[in-house]
Amino acid sequence: MSVDKSLKGGGRLARSRNVLKRAERIEKLMELDRWIDNQSPYGLPKVRILKVATGKKKKKKTDDDD
Repeated sequence: MSVDKSLKGGGRLARSRNVLKRAERIEKLMELDRWIDNQSPYGLPKVRILKVATGKKKKKKTDDDD
């Protein structure tokens, strides 16, 4: 029996996650200057995480390519 393509490893960790751990969320809030030192770690506001997709580099066109 073959393994389904969604279960294969490949670039699984390259995607952006939409759920962060509490410590990761606090770090992100600190970067955005939205964290208060005495604030409770429970009931944190949502933090939007965007993973920048890297596109393929285009070849530079030279005079020799024509």
